[in-house]
Amino acid sequence: MPSHDRSRQIFEQAQQLMPGGVNSPVRAFRAVGGEPVVIARGRGAHIWDVDGNDYIDYVASWGPLILGHAHPSVVQVLQKAAERGASFGALTELEVELARLVCAAVPSIERVRFVNSGTEATMSALRLARAFTGRDKVLKFEGCYHGHADGLLAKAGSGVATFGLPDSAGVPASYTAETLLAPFNDPDAVSRVFDAHPGEIAAVIVEPVPANMGVVLPEPGYLRFLREATERAGALLIFDEVITGFRLALGGAQMYYGVVPDLTCLGKIIGGGLPVGAYGGRADIMALIAPEGPVYQAGTLSGNPMAMAAGIITLRILSNDGVYRGLDVMGAALADGLREAARAAESPVTLTQLGSMMTVFFASDPPRDYASAKRADAARYARFFTSMLDQGVYLPPSQFEAMFVSLAHLRADFDRTLDAARTAFAAAR
Repeated sequence: MPSHDRSRQIFEQAQQLMPGGVNSPVRAFRAVGGEPVVIARGRGAHIWDVDGNDYIDYVASWGPLILGHAHPSVVQVLQKAAERGASFGALTELEVELARLVCAAVPSIERVRFVNSGTEATMSALRLARAFTGRDKVLKFEGCYHGHADGLLAKAGSGVATFGLPDSAGVPASYTAETLLAPFNDPDAVSRVFDAHPGEIAAVIVEPVPANMGVVLPEPGYLRFLREATERAGALLIFDEVITGFRLALGGAQMYYGVVPDLTCLGKIIGGGLPVGAYGGRADIMALIAPEGPVYQAGTLSGNPMAMAAGIITLRILSNDGVYRGLDVMGAALADGLREAARAAESPVTLTQLGSMMTVFFASDPPRDYASAKRADAARYARFFTSMLDQGVYLPPSQFEAMFVSLAHLRADFDRTLDAARTAFAAAR
């Protein structure tokens, strides 16, 4: 068994200084038991904790590190950017270049505004949608997580699902009164909501491939249905591609599925590992943002040169021919290997996978919505997670999160992962 003495000491100190000892809830490992390992460094597809233990990393900082940790090109541009100055609070050429790359890649984005997080992106996009339509209500889907803005913490996934919280304390009912809910993958439910609120819904916001209740795939035609339903109702369609943007394809899930929303929210990969977010869409909608229009949104560190530099080099690398074909092959190979390891261990699981993202559900059937995802056996996942961690494989510390493959993973990493999985699936029976 690996030693975690130093991690334990640091975590004890952290709990005296920070709520739960962490700065984001799922990091505390409460959903899987035990105490978190404290990470010291990362390179490629591996991370090392403060006790010197080496792990193959499938969390990738929750998705941004599609190139792997400390990619040499990213490190180089960050060093140069830091030498020039970390932030100016003024326009830089780097912002223009990253905006050009994003607009060229993402089908829905004609103009873009950079912010500092996915939460900022989604709450700003909804403010914009309400201003554009003159309506107040927003439809979201149970289990889809769009950040921790008050109005969106209604049956959210991610950490809320992990901790079994219905919503969040401290959010007045009036803040979510304009948030309507429907199950994912249920066209009839969406139609009923629109019928019940004619002319009142400003936007439908959705993760086109939900990854915050575990990876749940949209059923054939579902995203196209949402596009048509919003057009009929005069509402905007917002894709939250904070996770899927530049992950499934250069143009995100909207390019992968051929369904173009009105607005798109981005984050994670477009900052190359640094804090970032963005929202963008049709030029006529984006023209309402200050200083051009009346919709106010601002940020001291928005578009800071460090994040812009890392984002530019990341997107340039991802633009190379064959990158996404390679990631698809890698993701499918790992998923197939995990399924075979589960069968060999006689451990019934279902694994949902699309491209380089996947989730091992301890359930008999693939989930299609939040209710079915929640039926997965989180206790068995916890045993699986612990066994994998002890064998040097770092997975998301929650049943309701996604695993990510990066360009840095090697065949040897997969072989070691699958060897560990055979033991871990047996332990989780």
